[in-house]
Amino acid sequence: MLDSFKIYKHKAISVDQACQDLARIGYSRVQGVSDPGDFALKGDTLEIFPVNFLYPVRVEWEFDRIYQIYSFDHDFAKILEYDLLIVVPFFKKVPRYKTEDFPIEGSLRLRAGDYVVHTQYGVGRFLGVKKIKVGEKEEYFFHIEYAKGDKIYVSKENAHLIQKYISFKVKKPALTKLGTSQWKKTKQKVKEAVRDYALAILKMEAQRQVAGGIKYPPDGKWQKKFASQFPYDLTPDQHKAERAVKEEMGSEKCMDRLLCGGVGYGKTEVAMRAAFRAAVSGRQVAFLVPTTILAYQHFINLKKRMQDFPLSVEMLSRFRSQSEQKKIVERMKDGKIDIVVGTHRLLSDDIQFKELGFLIIDEEQRFGVEHKEKIKSRRAGIDVLTLTATPIPRTLYMSMVGIKNISLIQTPPKERMAVKTKVLPFSMKVVTEAIKREVKRKGQVFFIHNRIMDIDKIVKKIRNNLPGIKLEMAHGRLSPLKIEEVMNNFISGKTDVLVSTAIVESGIDIPNANTIIINEANRIGLADLHQLRGRVGRFKRQAYSFCLCPPFDQLSPASKKRLEYIKEFSHLGAGFELARRDLELRGAGNLLGKQQHGFIWMVGFDLYCRLLKKEVDYLRETFKI
Repeated sequence: MLDSFKIYKHKAISVDQACQDLARIGYSRVQGVSDPGDFALKGDTLEIFPVNFLYPVRVEWEFDRIYQIYSFDHDFAKILEYDLLIVVPFFKKVPRYKTEDFPIEGSLRLRAGDYVVHTQYGVGRFLGVKKIKVGEKEEYFFHIEYAKGDKIYVSKENAHLIQKYISFKVKKPALTKLGTSQWKKTKQKVKEAVRDYALAILKMEAQRQVAGGIKYPPDGKWQKKFASQFPYDLTPDQHKAERAVKEEMGSEKCMDRLLCGGVGYGKTEVAMRAAFRAAVSGRQVAFLVPTTILAYQHFINLKKRMQDFPLSVEMLSRFRSQSEQKKIVERMKDGKIDIVVGTHRLLSDDIQFKELGFLIIDEEQRFGVEHKEKIKSRRAGIDVLTLTATPIPRTLYMSMVGIKNISLIQTPPKERMAVKTKVLPFSMKVVTEAIKREVKRKGQVFFIHNRIMDIDKIVKKIRNNLPGIKLEMAHGRLSPLKIEEVMNNFISGKTDVLVSTAIVESGIDIPNANTIIINEANRIGLADLHQLRGRVGRFKRQAYSFCLCPPFDQLSPASKKRLEYIKEFSHLGAGFELARRDLELRGAGNLLGKQQHGFIWMVGFDLYCRLLKKEVDYLRETFKI
């Protein structure tokens, strides 16, 4: 088993020893941390960028003991505090570490009553932290209960062997019986299932590699001109993501990459540059999006960016009439359209391309099961780039176990500020004051009410309280022409307040709109709340998100937890953390196919993924996949 570096509050260790331990497990000492695998010493403060973390962490000492541990962003703002962290090895010359003893997440956040999995003892219930005298001193231990009331105590040094149990909400896990072979047999059964599943996954990957992808030529003058028209400087992470995408496009293998970044962090620009490269190389590009409004916005942006080049860009959604759609479909089939942006209409049976080479999927989690199956059937032999701000748990963990390639855009654009998030009981006073404040600074407001049946009542209330406000309404039952008119009015600044359902959830980019009020936020899922909040804060002006709900004592435990998380994880780039919390709240669901459900339930999702990663790594090395 490879070593790790475990740090926790109050641990007695010198700064020099910590640096030596990090160097021993492959970390490089630098002036300032910027990439995974870096560490830097600044006085009595140690900064580390663990390879299993999204952000670097800072460790502060008080005399010879660790006083504080927390993750921080590019502005050195504190994100999350930790009691314990596990920093996994980073050896550039060793391809992968194969062990089930390192959790996928490098931190441990437990509450009394949580179910946990100990890799050696099995599924138990965490009772809390207990102080026990060992020799001459007292130490803290994790207190875990098993079947028949049996208990074990785990030291902080062995905390990497514990992870929170996540599976399905509908059925609690069975506690393991200590002193029997039950856990050993359970793990063996899961390992056998994991081996079959890993073989099936890698077989599909091998088939894609054998079929081969499209080897695109290097960038030319047109590509450089196209890139120069982007009005902003790319962030370091955008540069990295673009290089990774272009590198795969230049190889003969099929690309299947996830591009994950915060809302408004520039995923679309990376995708546009890749789409342009494919199009000028003579291949058609399909840009698949979940909503008509998002399709319309991408279409407008692409048309504007492509206007100096001999490329045809079209849109296929209900914003087009039936006769217009028919003509577009014919032109796609004849190869007369280079880039087409569309909703699930692009997945219809009548759609044919002459030479499709590149597929971009924006927010895949918003498509239904049937649509996803059709997407799979269209992927063979082409490069695929999936964009998301809140990755679906399946995609998130497929990337974590090394099955799917992933690029992270974590550095926000310059001068971007986190959206200040408030969770409050509904009050018209709060609504009117928030709108007045935003309009006074010549900004605009989104008001989300996700029920068409009484949205007009909300509109009436706001108009009665704010008679001078210019307000319009949008929802899915309006005609495409009306929705387009309302959206254009809001985008052009003719409207102060847009009252709408969640149809604006994905992609609407209006820098002047910097307040969003989400009514009945308790009814909305965590990922959806994050997406809605992302409609504001796309400018250097401070933005605000008001999540309104009934009185807190009337909320269900799940609703309270969602609202706690949306408030807690409001820092820039919080989408990844929220995806993990969403997994905790909703359970693993149908993540890895129905046949794997029972095996995930037996050992918990984290250990299942560790076993899967171990098997995937082994098979890749054995068969050189």
